[in-house]
Amino acid sequence: MANKTELTKLLNKEVANFGVLYTKLHNFHWYVKGKLFFQLHQKFEELYDETTGHFDEIAERILMLDEQPVATLKDFLELATIEEAKGTETTEEMIDSLLSDFEQLNNELGEGIEISEGLSDDVTADLLTGIRASLQKHIWMLKSTLK
Repeated sequence: MANKTELTKLLNKEVANFGVLYTKLHNFHWYVKGKLFFQLHQKFEELYDETTGHFDEIAERILMLDEQPVATLKDFLELATIEEAKGTETTEEMIDSLLSDFEQLNNELGEGIEISEGLSDDVTADLLTGIRASLQKHIWMLKSTLK
């Protein structure tokens, strides 16, 4: 049986993940090179702008549930299941890394939806479903880029 503590723990993990992702996307935005520079430089900016919204929405949802979102870089790095950028990635490695991250987030948000539904928390389930839909589109686009 799902409980509020389990949901808060998962939501905080996603706050941490989106915090790490936000920084990673800036790293990639700044350091991308090569023939796809213009397209990827712009795309990474679009993605970090979108990530900011998800990051904030999940943290605010935790507050609405009368819980506390994690809010330090130290906590983000401890809780995140995605890794920060190294700063030396090739363009293809950047795309591979984001694809892996988005797939990880997609799976974890699916778990969050199940927990939320088990608690009859339709608002959280709806929030996570919307974010998940966006991630699935990005997964498709990144896979298509690698073909």
